[in-house]
Order: sequence, then C-alpha cells, then structure tokens
Amino acid sequence: MSRELVVGLDIGTTSVKAVVFNLDGKLIAEAEEMITTNYPKSDWAEQDPKEVERSTVLAMKSVINQANIGTDELLTIGISAAMHSLICVDDKMEPLSQMIIWSDKRSSYIAEELIRTNGNEIYAKTGTPIHPMTPLLKLMWMKENHFEAYENASYIMSMKEYLIVKWFGKRVVDYSMATATGFFNVKKLQWEDSALELAGIRKEQLSEIVPPTKVLTGLNRDIANEIGLSTEIPIVIGSADGQLANLGSGAINPGEVNISVGTSGAIRQFVKGAPINDKMETFTYAFTDDTSIIGGPTNNGGVALQWFKDLMEYEGTHDELLAGAREIEIGSEGILFLPYVNGERAPLWNGKARGNFFGLSINHKKEHVTRAVLEGIAFNIYQIGQSLERIAGAPEKITVNGGLTKSDLWVQIMADIFGKEIYLSDTHHNAAWGAAWTALVAIGKVHSFEDIKTSLPSEKVVEPNRKNHEKYVDIFHKYEKLVESLKEFYK
Repeated sequence: MSRELVVGLDIGTTSVKAVVFNLDGKLIAEAEEMITTNYPKSDWAEQDPKEVERSTVLAMKSVINQANIGTDELLTIGISAAMHSLICVDDKMEPLSQMIIWSDKRSSYIAEELIRTNGNEIYAKTGTPIHPMTPLLKLMWMKENHFEAYENASYIMSMKEYLIVKWFGKRVVDYSMATATGFFNVKKLQWEDSALELAGIRKEQLSEIVPPTKVLTGLNRDIANEIGLSTEIPIVIGSADGQLANLGSGAINPGEVNISVGTSGAIRQFVKGAPINDKMETFTYAFTDDTSIIGGPTNNGGVALQWFKDLMEYEGTHDELLAGAREIEIGSEGILFLPYVNGERAPLWNGKARGNFFGLSINHKKEHVTRAVLEGIAFNIYQIGQSLERIAGAPEKITVNGGLTKSDLWVQIMADIFGKEIYLSDTHHNAAWGAAWTALVAIGKVHSFEDIKTSLPSEKVVEPNRKNHEKYVDIFHKYEKLVESLKEFYK
C-alpha cells in the first residue's frame, strides 16, 4: 500500500528546510541547505536570491531522495517563508540587486522621520509597524538615495514571489507576505495607495494578491526533473513563517497564543478580522480573508543569552552556565535586565535601543546575573503579550517552542511570569507542518485549518508556581517603569 505524504517547504533567513510528513504529522525525512548573508556596509544585510532559489531546489531534491518517495505518494507541497525580504527585478524577472532581508537597518533614519510625521496613519491602515525591517522603508530609502536597481526595476517582490516566478512564471503573493511589506491595507486586503506613494512604486509593479490556499501547477520542467517531481504536482503558496508556526503548533483559535523563541523570538495569536493596536506596539498580518495574526517579534531571545555567555568568556555549555542560576531566588536579588542588546522590535520598535542591567551590587555573582538575563528575556516577551491582551483578551492556552525551551529553568520562569500553564511541543518544524497542512486544506484532503489539532504530537505541560507568579507581577511593574524611563535615551 502506497504512502500518502506531504512536504512543508520552509524558506528561512539562515537556511531552507524541506520536511516530509505523513498525514498524522509524523516526520518522515528532512533536509536543510544553509543560506549566506552578506553585510557589505554597516547596517546592511543582503542575500543572493539566486543562491536561495538554488538552495531550495537542493533541499527539495535531497528530501525527496531521502524519503524515497514514489510518483504517486506525494500529495502536495506547501510553502512557508520569512517576511520582509525585498528584490528589485527587471522585465525578464532577473534580479537587479541582492535581496535585502528583514534585519537590514539602512533605512533607520527614514523610519524615525516617518514616525514623527504620518507613520501612525500608515500603520493604522497597514497594521505593520514603522520599522526598517519593512519593504516600505527599504523602498523609501532607495527612492531617496536614487538606488540604481530601484530606478530600473520593472517589478518589486519578496523571496517567495521570486521563487514562484522562477518555478511557475506567475507573479502572485499571499495575504501574509503582502501585509508584511508595509504597503498593503490589512482591512481592505488590497495595496494601499498612500503607502505606495511614499515608496514611489506603482501597483503594476506588484504581484496579484491571493489567499494562502492558492494552488500552483505547471512546475518548470527542468526544475521538476532535477528535484524528481511531476510538473503537475500541486504546490500551494502558503503563508509567512509566523502564521504557519502558530498553525503548526495548533494555536489557531482565538485565545491560543504561541511563543517561539530561538535566536530571536515572537509571541502571536490568531484573531477574527484585523484589529490594530493604537500604540503601534504589535503587528496585524492578514492570514485568510477573515482572519489575521497579531503579535510582536523580539530581536533578543537566545542571542541575548549567547551574548552574555561570550561576555563572561564562559567556556562550558549553556546547561552548565544555567545550572548555577537555579539556586538563585526569583528576581535575581534585585537585578533587572533589559535585553535589548540587538536593538529591539516589539514593544519598542527602536533599532537604537540598548541592553541594560539595573540593580547590580558588590554581592552579586555570575549566577545572579545569569538568572537576570533569563528573566529579562521572559519579561520582554510578557510585555509584548500584555499588548496582545489589550486587543484580544487574556490567553487561554500558551504553547512555546524554539531553542530556549531546551532550558527547563527558562520555561519554568515563563510559566511563573505568565501565571499560566505552558505547553511544549515535541516538534521543531512547526512552520513546515503549518505549510504542509495549509497545502492539504487547499487540495481538499483535510477539511479545515482547525483540524490540525488532531495531528499534533504530544505536549509536555509546565505548571506555574502561584507564589512565584505573585512575586513576578511586582517585579514586572518595576521592569515596565525602567523600560519607560530609559526610552528617551534610545535616540
């Protein structure tokens, strides 16, 4: 009896992953191809879109071979991709420049100026915070600096759109990737004229907007042959990695919050419609025509802990570093850590933000500061979560995934700060499984997005300590005041 399999293709910033699942969500095979990021100037971050497309082909070819997939076994492929990438292409769909990725900060000064003028008005329409990560700000920078690729561009697109053009010869973009540009009206689900005017581009330069269940067929024959696929395999456009990570973890209904913390991190929740935070603390990105995901990304997850480990010149493992922090009382004996060592997106949206330790005394040891770092990362995510609550209400269920969840201590700190049970998934391929499930919905193999809950791996539940939560509530109030008092210095 032949198998029924599906592939989730996850095009990230550091690598491309191709993952084969069966219909129960069981991992069959996985392949990963690394992506090179170039930093040609200070604050610039670029990648070669041709290299990324090649890496995608190689990852797909590898995983198809590993799983030994027969011609009648693969049902469909779904695509997940990182947001905020930008490529200028000519009329033959060839790149005129390198791809500028989300972490590029060259437009920081333009973001500051836009926030002072009509940034809030643009944000209210698009749901995308005014920040150098967005293609809107990148294009405004190109316009002001007479960037040659911009001035000669026939089309503007993201990495996912570029891949689809190369594989299918079609210019289409899903709701989530469109929203992430900063020039898409999240309530009307169409390009926003006022933002396009700021960017200096025309609608004709942009792709057709489609839902995440859009099915693409007619794969380029040479690519199909190289990977080992039929040209008629249905490939589904999918969504952005954030939306699909939530879906893949089962956090699909209102009140279900997913926290993902690796090098960076994010906290997200699906909602009906497109509610927008009036303080510009969070994003609202469309998913389907009647649902959005709200949330906030942080630049400072595991990277802040790694920075501290490097700073201490600690040569042991992360587990060994954290072992001593277990013996320290909550609150780290008065130390508060603002983890903005890599600038910050939510809740500050300020690339000039910097990390701070407050409350150090001569009696503090390395173990105290280590615990303060873990608590600071958790407080930052909790603060973003507070912004979500003001829009969508208190969370009913919190799922957490990512590299930092390998630390039992940090997960317990999270449970105690939130005062909620934390559900830990066994899988690290949430976005890929979300992409695969979207593809299954699109071809009618499964009935709904919500049905993914029947195919998720078992979850470990971490209970909060109520007494610790009460203490953390008081400490968080001090943390909030410290954040507010230091904002004026991040200029």
